[in-house]
Amino acid sequence: MPGHVKAGGSKEADPDPAEFLWISDEMKREDGLKPYDAKKSVWVPDGEGGYDEAMIDTVDGDKVTCKVGWEPKTFKSAQCMQVNPPKMEKFDDVSNMTYLNEASVLWNLKARYVAKLIYTYSGLFCVVINPYKRYPIYTNRVVNIYIGKRRNEVPPHLFAISDGAYQQMMANSKDQSMLITGESGAGKTENTKKVITYLAMVATGAGKKVEKKVSLEDQIVATNPILESYGNAKTARNDNSSRFGKFIRIHFTQSGKLAGCDIVSYLLEKSRITEQQSVERSYHIFYQLLQPYGDGICPEGLRAKCFVSNDIYDYIYVSQGKTSVASIDDNEELEYTEDAFGVIGFEDWEKFDCYVLTAGVMTCGGVQYIQKGRDDQAELPDISIETFAGKAAAAFGVDAAAMVKAFCKPRIKVGTEWVTKGQTVEQATGATGGIARAIFDRVFKWLIEKCNDTLIDASLKKANFCAVLDIAGFEIFEYNGFEQISINFVNEKLQQFFNHHMFVVEQEEYVKEGIDWVMVDFGMDLAAAIIMFEKPMGIWAILEEESLFPKATDKSFEEKLKASLGKLPVFLKPASKTDKNAHFGVSHYAGVVNYNVTSWLEKNKDPVNETVVELFKSTSKCQLLVHLWREHPGQPTTAPKDDGKKKKKGGGGKTVSSVYLVSLAELMTTLYSCEPHFVRCLVPNNHKKPGDVEPPLIMHQLTCNGVLEGIRICMRGFPNRMPYADFKMRYACLGQAEIASSSDNKVASYALMDKINFDRERYRLGHTLVFFRAGSLAGLEEARDGLVIKWVRFIQGEVFKRVRTRVYEKKRDQRELIKVAQRNFRKFLGMRDWGWFIIIQKTRGMIGLPNPEEELRLLEEKANATFGKYQEALDVTKNLEGQMGSLKDDIGAMTKQLSEEQGNVSVYTDRQAKAITIKGEAEVELVQQQKVLASEENSRTELAAEVKAHSGSINAVKKDMEDVELAIVKVEQEKGNRDHTIKTLQDEVGEQDEVINKLNKEKKHLSSTQAKSSEDLAAAEEKVAHLMSVKSQLESTLDQLEGGLDKEKKSRATLEKAKRKVEGDLKMAQDAVADLERTKKEIEAVVAAKEKNNGLLSVKLDDEQSLVGKAQKNIKELQGRVEAAEEELEAERQARAQAERQRSDLAREIDQLGGRLDEAGGATVAQVELNKKRESEIVKLRKDTEEANISSESVLSNMKRKQGDAVLEMTEQIDALQKMKAKIDKDKTIIMAEIADARAATEEVVRAQASQDKSNKALLDQLNATNKKVDASNLTLGDYAMSKNKIANENAELFRIVGDLDNNLNIIAKSKSALGAQLNDVKALCDNEARERQLLLGKFRNLEHEVDGAKEALDEETAGRDNILRLVAKAEADGATLRQKYEIDAVAKGEELEMTKMKLTARNTEAEATVDNLNAKLVQVEKAKGKIQGEINEMTASLDQAQVINAAMERKAKSFDKTISEMKGKVDRLSFDLDVSQKNTRNASSELFKVKSAYEESILQLEEVRRENKTLSNEIKDIMDQITEGGRSIHEIDKIRKRLEAEKLELQSALEEAEATLEQEENKVLRCQMELTQVKTETERRIAEKDEEFAMVRKNQAKALDSMQAALETEAKGKAEALRMKKKLEADAADLGLALEHAIAGNAETQNTIKKYQLQVRDAQIKVDEESAAKSIAADAKVNADRKAAAMQNALEEGRALLETSDRQRRSAEQELADTNETLAELGNVNQSISAAKRKLESEFNQLGGDLDEMTNEARL
Repeated sequence: MPGHVKAGGSKEADPDPAEFLWISDEMKREDGLKPYDAKKSVWVPDGEGGYDEAMIDTVDGDKVTCKVGWEPKTFKSAQCMQVNPPKMEKFDDVSNMTYLNEASVLWNLKARYVAKLIYTYSGLFCVVINPYKRYPIYTNRVVNIYIGKRRNEVPPHLFAISDGAYQQMMANSKDQSMLITGESGAGKTENTKKVITYLAMVATGAGKKVEKKVSLEDQIVATNPILESYGNAKTARNDNSSRFGKFIRIHFTQSGKLAGCDIVSYLLEKSRITEQQSVERSYHIFYQLLQPYGDGICPEGLRAKCFVSNDIYDYIYVSQGKTSVASIDDNEELEYTEDAFGVIGFEDWEKFDCYVLTAGVMTCGGVQYIQKGRDDQAELPDISIETFAGKAAAAFGVDAAAMVKAFCKPRIKVGTEWVTKGQTVEQATGATGGIARAIFDRVFKWLIEKCNDTLIDASLKKANFCAVLDIAGFEIFEYNGFEQISINFVNEKLQQFFNHHMFVVEQEEYVKEGIDWVMVDFGMDLAAAIIMFEKPMGIWAILEEESLFPKATDKSFEEKLKASLGKLPVFLKPASKTDKNAHFGVSHYAGVVNYNVTSWLEKNKDPVNETVVELFKSTSKCQLLVHLWREHPGQPTTAPKDDGKKKKKGGGGKTVSSVYLVSLAELMTTLYSCEPHFVRCLVPNNHKKPGDVEPPLIMHQLTCNGVLEGIRICMRGFPNRMPYADFKMRYACLGQAEIASSSDNKVASYALMDKINFDRERYRLGHTLVFFRAGSLAGLEEARDGLVIKWVRFIQGEVFKRVRTRVYEKKRDQRELIKVAQRNFRKFLGMRDWGWFIIIQKTRGMIGLPNPEEELRLLEEKANATFGKYQEALDVTKNLEGQMGSLKDDIGAMTKQLSEEQGNVSVYTDRQAKAITIKGEAEVELVQQQKVLASEENSRTELAAEVKAHSGSINAVKKDMEDVELAIVKVEQEKGNRDHTIKTLQDEVGEQDEVINKLNKEKKHLSSTQAKSSEDLAAAEEKVAHLMSVKSQLESTLDQLEGGLDKEKKSRATLEKAKRKVEGDLKMAQDAVADLERTKKEIEAVVAAKEKNNGLLSVKLDDEQSLVGKAQKNIKELQGRVEAAEEELEAERQARAQAERQRSDLAREIDQLGGRLDEAGGATVAQVELNKKRESEIVKLRKDTEEANISSESVLSNMKRKQGDAVLEMTEQIDALQKMKAKIDKDKTIIMAEIADARAATEEVVRAQASQDKSNKALLDQLNATNKKVDASNLTLGDYAMSKNKIANENAELFRIVGDLDNNLNIIAKSKSALGAQLNDVKALCDNEARERQLLLGKFRNLEHEVDGAKEALDEETAGRDNILRLVAKAEADGATLRQKYEIDAVAKGEELEMTKMKLTARNTEAEATVDNLNAKLVQVEKAKGKIQGEINEMTASLDQAQVINAAMERKAKSFDKTISEMKGKVDRLSFDLDVSQKNTRNASSELFKVKSAYEESILQLEEVRRENKTLSNEIKDIMDQITEGGRSIHEIDKIRKRLEAEKLELQSALEEAEATLEQEENKVLRCQMELTQVKTETERRIAEKDEEFAMVRKNQAKALDSMQAALETEAKGKAEALRMKKKLEADAADLGLALEHAIAGNAETQNTIKKYQLQVRDAQIKVDEESAAKSIAADAKVNADRKAAAMQNALEEGRALLETSDRQRRSAEQELADTNETLAELGNVNQSISAAKRKLESEFNQLGGDLDEMTNEARL
């Protein structure tokens, strides 16, 4: 069926479902960055059924103005709903949110659905949204996640609900039910199948399927294809919509094992059998019957057997809408249906009868009746087998003529007689359709009964069940008829059941916690509508009553409804916009539904032609058809006998509504006896697009499904709850003392809430939980956030205080130290010529020097002590050598003794050889004696007399015989003992076999564990491969970032050029602004002077009224322009704000790229080197930018100085102009011109233009143009300044980000190497385990071979034992014969008896020898057993070791996963540290200038170290020369050694001093960094001061504008006075005309001066260009200097390397020196020994000489 997955691919690992179940950390971070204000963030309607998030701007009574984006809108306060905080974004359980409003519920569901999280809890509901896509959340891997877990331990899922139901059933032994409802296409059937599959898997567990027959769980799952074929169809929203409700009960045993299943169906849509909409299709089975797969089902083919063609359009019933569905393969679905019939166990005749009856229903649509003549009688002339009537009759197994006659002329009973009634064409066609619908309905119900019979396992005892109710949800369509009111009433009952259950559970929680609560039955909220349906004269009763009256019509039914129920509040008048013919409305819990009662009575009766039914029952050859109509009374031809009993009403009298109400009552009774679980399925959109949401559709379904009703009930109680421990931990900050005031949780909580004035009505305190009403937690969170923000600010202030205090203390100490240094320097200058001071300075170095003679004495004592120890060592050596000689003698003696003992062994071997020869001789003699015995037996008879004579000797022989018998008994006892030992040995061998079997089992377990470990290793390799793929992706992204960096460099160069140009424009604009400010001040002074004279000249203003009017008009125009400019300014601000938002978006994208880069698996070594190179390039670029900034600041200062000079020149020129204007101050025209100039100046400040009189028009135009340039320059200046700062900040941030990325790459590379090392370790462990496994296998095989050998030895021993037994038996037989011979021949000779005695003793000795051999072999077996036991112990130890190694590997795999998660955490922390590292990276912008001095000092130190190195090398050479001389005494060598040690100490001290100086240089660098931060803060402070100055300038300009406005008002006041003076000024008009001409001449002069100024500005621009060229040259020089600095740095590194090599050489020289000292000491000792020998020889020589002299003297004598 649709959604089935064919078998296969079981070996493939299930995909990871994490992204479809859990919210990722990236989502949480993105949600946390969402802008939110607890007081202003609200949801407002968007006009399309959804909601938009907005911010409250203003509140005016009942109206609220909100900004939706940037657009202000006004709403009523009731339309605004509060937004939950970002921490509740994508919340698992909607009912736990702070604000439970419709918009929040919709947004939470939408956000989770877009994030691929389709399951969400809403209190007791589990809401699932159809994803229209296959997600890997129903695999075995997911099942293992949810098995045995609680609901709060795992993310929302249908499996969590299913497992909770199963666990509750097992724990409480109570039946469970799962109610799955929703619209068509919401996924009800799919979720039902998933529930059934899950329960089947949980119930069967991991048990092995041993039986060959089909298992019960497979049969339960196999019912789906059959039910879907006969009960599912295509609708407008769903291609595989279930058109019936089903209640599936899955039974379990007491132990939780699956025991069976049964199915109950509800409300099959029978009208679809004969009618469909244009976009819909009938049931799938009709289209499957015509598929080619059916040709192989039976010999003649399924289509031939069912009498159907291969064209679907031949059948009107099933071809009125769509005939094919793209997502369903009917041929494949027929295969699934056929297989399901076989799995469940249908007989062939049952299956084919079902197919044939289904085809007959489809064929009935082609039967077309015609009218007979002028009568209304219907007839069908052609009924051959080729017609549809003939095919239908053949399918039903009846005669075609009889069937057609029954349809056209049915029999009815009138009184006691049967009469025939004629039917019209419409009646006959309707009766045919009714029979077809009835047959299909009964076939469907029979299939369910058959499935139930098959799915019940009678051998298992059913204890409890888990039921699944899959039924359509509440429906509100454009046209609502009988089907809609039936399903809506079911949902009304289910919603009442949910309300009752939900708040029963809720109120039980309240009662258990002991809070104040009045019990409420929320199920009564829906009682009005339900009572209206169920009461005695309710809708169902009236419908049932009207259905029983033959003359009742739809109109009479409508009137009766309105008459009986019209006054009820839930029975409403029709008000439908989609159905104008609706008859009444009903107020349901989900809304008002308008119903149309057309054809309700006909649908409720559902009549069938009883004549046709009787024909089927009596004549049909189809067994299944007869079985289906067995309970229908029909029209029997013979009346049954009446026994006086009352007839029971037949089944034909039942109506649809009565059957429906009975089944509904049974369903509700079952549900009330179960523990319910609720699942609500939603359709996200009407176009089946994954990830798309239509808010109106979702809200409609939430209303119809009762989710919003459940939230409404939840809000009336206390939806939010929190344990006391969590409450105290989170909100103890609001009142520490109150929480600690009492150990009682309630008392402490009340104290805390009362302290913060939290109303007790908003919460309740239980025994273990704190309950809150909806929205109450927001108040607590707001109070807590306020405290947290306050404390954070305190902490920030304290940190800033401590940081600045350290800086202050450092500066203070520096100031004090500077004073001390100055004081000491002054004292030095004062005493440097004082004699005593000079003597002290000269002798200060000699103070504390050691005495060389004393040091020499101490060294001599030390040398003597050392030599004494050496002498003692020599003595000990001599003693040990002497002892070694004695030991050598002992060894020789021992070897000699060993050789002698070996000689004794040879003697023993010789004795053994002699014994063997004696044995051979004895055997030969034994043969001879046996011959003699035979001869003696022959002569025994002759010696009988002699035997009698020797009776005494016979008695002795008897005694000897008794002794022999006793010996035989002892031998038998020993034989029994040996048998016992052999049995024990056999038992031990059996035990060893068992041990071997156990070892085999452990071997198998080891192999399985090894396979598992290999699978884990493969998974780890897959992870590595995934990381490598991610690495390649990150490499590509890194290349893209490099390209972006190159583009950034290019854009930076263009910005530098634009910056230079802007700086030139800035200078020009600043000059112009300064000039204008000065002119403004001067003009203000002139205006003040002229205002004094204005009172005298006000009489002359009568003629100027017209000019004043024009000026006012111009002022109004200018005000309008000012307003337009302000609007432009506001637009510009909005544009800037938008740009800022875009920048933040870009920054967020960069952060995301950084996050992706951080999640990767590192880079290669080559990339690290490239990154280092890029980092050095970045450092160079930073240095370039710093030097460029410094040079630009110097150029800016120069330009400022030049600007000041130019300003001075301009002021001088303006003074000259003012002098020229002063000549015409007496004239009125000059006064008006100056007033106009003042107005123009004020208008220039506010970026306006003005025009005055025609006479001054040219001058004013020029001034206005100048003003425009000034305004544009100011704006561009501000824009360029902001853009400069912005670009600088972005550049710094980009540098910082690149540096952080490089650091992150290094860190990730290290982590990658560590992970690689770990992986190699794991591989090595795996290899070791494999080798050990091979060794174990080898040992095991050896043990097997040894066991086989032991078994062979045992077999040999048993064979020897058998031989011994045979010998013993033979000896016993011989004894018996001898006894007989003795009794018979008593006169045998004594010699013969003695010979027999000797023979027996010989045999006894042989038996003893065999017993000894057996004992020896037993000892060998025991040894072999011990050896085997030791090897077994070794194998168990190796097994334990392998298990330990395996566990270690698993732990390492887990640690590997843990390290990956830790790396993710580190990535998160690194992304968090980005902000922290920004401040640190910005402090290194100008380190070059500070590091240069440190670099030069380090070069000097390097040179000093080199010089010291040279001196050391020279000294070492000298020492080597001294050593080679070899003729010095030990005392001199010791002196040299001591001197070298002193020099070594000096070198070490020098090295320590160098390290100290290096540390000082590092401290200097740190101080430079601190100074850099101070300079940065100073620059920022200056920038802030400049900003304040600009603000002050703006304020001054505004004040000037206000003053000009006041002046304008004073002018308006003076207008009245000017009217009075009008007559006086008429005489002066001529004089004013002359003054006007003079003013024109002055205007021409000012134009000339303006041209001069323009030429000066051009010259200044040329100078600026020259300065920029010089700047570029300086930049090139700076680059060269940087290169030199880099070379010097390389040289410094080489020097350091040389220093290290020299240090190593020095150490080697010291080592060589120590070696030479030792050799010299040894040579000195040798020399002393030689000298002693020499002296001895000399003494001996002298003695010999003396002896010789004595001998010569004696010879002479």
